[in-house]
Amino acid sequence: MGRRHRDTMFPPAERQRLTAYVDIDPDHVAEDFDDEPALRDVEILITSWGCPVLDEDLLARAPALKAIVHAAGSVKHHVTQACWDRGIAVSSAAAANAVPVAEYTVAAVLFANKRVLEIGGIYREHRAVSDWSQRFPGFGNYRRTVGVVGASLIGRKVLELLRPYELDLLLADPYADAEQAAALGARHVGLDELVADSDVVSLHAPALPETHHILDARRLASMRDGATLINTARGSLVDTAALTAEAASGRIHAVIDVTEPEVLPAASPLYSLPNVLLTPHIAGSLGGELRRITSSAIDEVVRYCSHRPFAHAVHRAALATSA
Repeated sequence: MGRRHRDTMFPPAERQRLTAYVDIDPDHVAEDFDDEPALRDVEILITSWGCPVLDEDLLARAPALKAIVHAAGSVKHHVTQACWDRGIAVSSAAAANAVPVAEYTVAAVLFANKRVLEIGGIYREHRAVSDWSQRFPGFGNYRRTVGVVGASLIGRKVLELLRPYELDLLLADPYADAEQAAALGARHVGLDELVADSDVVSLHAPALPETHHILDARRLASMRDGATLINTARGSLVDTAALTAEAASGRIHAVIDVTEPEVLPAASPLYSLPNVLLTPHIAGSLGGELRRITSSAIDEVVRYCSHRPFAHAVHRAALATSA
């Protein structure tokens, strides 16, 4: 992993916890494997953001490697087919990383329906009371419809956190069915129906060829007047030009944490539109939230050392439809 990730995610107390279970130099971090003579004896690799690709050449230098514990989300960037062919067990802290993304999303849903950002902006500018119900008829969260796109770890967590609220929840996912959606407290519908019928559309699908621009000009145009789009998944899910046009018209609102490109051009209207909240990819684990990921990773190491299966195992077959 990158050294900065080790320093923020594995402070001395966590490194000390690891030494109780495994033979490890708690002060050593490998940013690459070019000069790692001890690699031949490594049984467990603890990885995170910045880990080099674990290809056949690397694995040939690590004959004892049996497990990869990823202290981050997706393993697609470094776990290769060679790892699966070797039968190496893989774990990810994606479930831990899902928590802050889901929390951000739920906050965005509740604020969007309550029109908090708009009312706060108007109040800040005019510094006077107004008849908010007249200006925003029907605003609030009671019995509003929230559509979740993707029954991913994050999508499922969002539905779980929204269940205590009196909302009507919809789920669109081609790999889920009505029974699975009902178990999550939602009604299973097609994507077009969800987009057209929701007051808030929240994206939680992976970036795959088939999900590229699933929110295109046609679907964005089908959103209800005054509806809100939330994207905490991947920027490639949304046609940025089409979203910019719809948002600039004032017809829909947006809370966008990820964009295509990753950083929008400085001249993009999305930075300044009053009906758009644009944040710089902060929904995932940052700051103190990284400790949750660390705890999850160390728990997996403990499970491995206790000859128990990983609680958050990654299976090769699932990667085709996940992040």
